[in-house]
Amino acid sequence: MSQKLALSDDILMKVEKPARYIGNEVNAVVKDKEKVNVRFAMCFPDVYEIGMSHLGIQILYDMFNSMEDVWCERVYSPWVDLDAIMRKEHIPLFALESQDPIMEFDFLGITIQYEMCYTNILQILDLSGIPLRAEERGEECPIVIGGGPCTYNPEPIAEFFDMFYIGEGETQYGDLLDLYKKCRREKAGRTEFLRRAAKLPGMYVPRFYRASYNEDGTLKSFSPTEEGIPAVILKEIAMNVTDVRYPVKPVVPYIKVTQDRVVLEIQRGCIRGCRFCQAGQIYRPVRERDVKVLQKYALEMLENTGYEEISLSSLSSSDYSSLPELIDFLIEECGRKHVNISLPSLRIDAFSLDVMSKVQDVKKSSLTFAPEAGSQRLRNVINKGLSEEAILEGSALAFKGGWTRVKLYFMLGLPTETEEDIRGIAELSNKIAAVFFDVVPKQERKNGKVQVVASTSFFVPKPFTPFQWAGQCTKEEFLEKAFLTRKAISEQLNQKSIKYNWHEADASVLEGVLARGDRRLSQVLLCVYKKGCFYDAWSEYFHNEKWMEAFDECGLSVDFYTFRERHSDELFPWDFIDCGVRKEFLKREWEKAKREEISENCRIKCQGCGANRFGGGICFEG
Repeated sequence: MSQKLALSDDILMKVEKPARYIGNEVNAVVKDKEKVNVRFAMCFPDVYEIGMSHLGIQILYDMFNSMEDVWCERVYSPWVDLDAIMRKEHIPLFALESQDPIMEFDFLGITIQYEMCYTNILQILDLSGIPLRAEERGEECPIVIGGGPCTYNPEPIAEFFDMFYIGEGETQYGDLLDLYKKCRREKAGRTEFLRRAAKLPGMYVPRFYRASYNEDGTLKSFSPTEEGIPAVILKEIAMNVTDVRYPVKPVVPYIKVTQDRVVLEIQRGCIRGCRFCQAGQIYRPVRERDVKVLQKYALEMLENTGYEEISLSSLSSSDYSSLPELIDFLIEECGRKHVNISLPSLRIDAFSLDVMSKVQDVKKSSLTFAPEAGSQRLRNVINKGLSEEAILEGSALAFKGGWTRVKLYFMLGLPTETEEDIRGIAELSNKIAAVFFDVVPKQERKNGKVQVVASTSFFVPKPFTPFQWAGQCTKEEFLEKAFLTRKAISEQLNQKSIKYNWHEADASVLEGVLARGDRRLSQVLLCVYKKGCFYDAWSEYFHNEKWMEAFDECGLSVDFYTFRERHSDELFPWDFIDCGVRKEFLKREWEKAKREEISENCRIKCQGCGANRFGGGICFEG
């Protein structure tokens, strides 16, 4: 099919990776626009390579396009080079499949995966010609709808969205689109459609809610402004994940993207209950896909894409109950087809190492552990069910199996952290290196020695976790902790075998502000976007000083949103959302954390989090 491209050859020759903007990839869906009723532009507000690696968009793209009268297309953030050209030449942002301007669509759906892409959302709206504030949009504008994990606190970006879909996309979109078509037939108009949509399960329409604040800046009240609009919104959840649609013909890009492989989602949710982890709470309860269905999908997807690698997706793959059966099947099939298997998020135990040695080139690959904290005391505080003994045993097994590289992930700034806990990071790294020299005889040390890479990120408290009440460190405190970690590593006996990396502190502090912020932050986002900020998730384009200026100009303080510990009965900006896990449970876990007590995982003992009200999944196993 020959279709006119939105960008001239001249422009495509000037930009890096023109294949980001031309569409027409393998398995992309093209429909006759005269024959469809609803046009939906699905957006990931980051560069093409990252957006194309996102499973959620592939799932929704496949689901929408299976509806006869709906055509879903994709749009990503133009990279900085093209962004400048589009502004200069007044070229409107367009969707990949039809190359039509976004303004011609009925819906613009934006998936919001991380806080640092909020300014990119404004870039998308701006380049599309859509007024940034929802209240300024007219009948000709697409309905802007947000989804994804960040919608569990949508307040900092509430002004820019007509509506948010809270929860999993498979359940309510059919009803929402039916309502849209009905309103259009009745010529009901934008506001009336949004009013009716606000009464559908899982839908949050910010314009029908009002927030008021106490003198100290905390939230005083948050309530609907009209009769019939729900005060609490329960997340949407697909309880039978085996039977929901799965994209067995995913779009295959022309250029290398972050996740260039078939992705098999084996389960949703996690049994572990780490207290810092938002995904572990909001995706409860655990729901597994049937292993026979997964085997069928794997073969179909490899056939439909030509990929040479398959990856299992879940928050903790080792906890999938049919993992041995699935892996045996994949090893046999993939061996025959010369396809690699990638197994992220496995626990490092004898079974996993056995599997990894079968599927990986041991000489090239490194093993990854995420102890998260350097001491057992702090691992108990965060409920990370991993003992030092298990880490060292796993390392010994790995070194005996031929691995020589280990990556360790830690967090700095966790609640109750002491200098001793920080020194523990260096000591644990040192002990792992020592294990190598203990278990691998001199004559077998091919490359001479072991390499331990310890990386620290900075702790960011998130909504719907037991740590949502915790204070966050200042930038100065974070850097002090990183400096202390580096110093402690340099004092270890095996320091030559240990390499240390750490994240930037500025961005972590800002992520903390946006994660737990309220509606007033919309003005900061507008202000900083007007100063030229976007692609804040990319360190080379992140300008902390502009953000700090914007806070000053808007009369808001970073300290208020991050550094204070929250009072146990404070009203949070996200309290109107019900993610299934009760606030009482999170509070109980917060108290247990302070007492350094652990909670067993869901398979061993139910902790009464509240997710059993969905009537299925792990809550009703056995």
